[in-house]
Amino acid sequence: MAITKTTLVDQITVTENGAVLYREATRIIEDGKELTKTYHRSSLTPGQDLIGQPANVVAIAQATWTPEVVAAYEAAQAEAAAKMNPSQE
Repeated sequence: MAITKTTLVDQITVTENGAVLYREATRIIEDGKELTKTYHRSSLTPGQDLIGQPANVVAIAQATWTPEVVAAYEAAQAEAAAKMNPSQE
């Protein structure tokens, strides 16, 4: 009787604003039969540190996050923050 546990990224999505969303599936298998499967979802925003992320997610992020995408994301975040906290003159 052999029990194994595997974790792999089974979904990667890039949103319109450049965010990378991914899902990791963890499977417990006994003698070739899957006993359980659980999921963990994560997201990364353009320009975010990629240290410790799965290699395939890093590859997608690096291909997607051009300097223009990162700049547009940061500008949109700054604009949203300004709308939330308008300066008082």
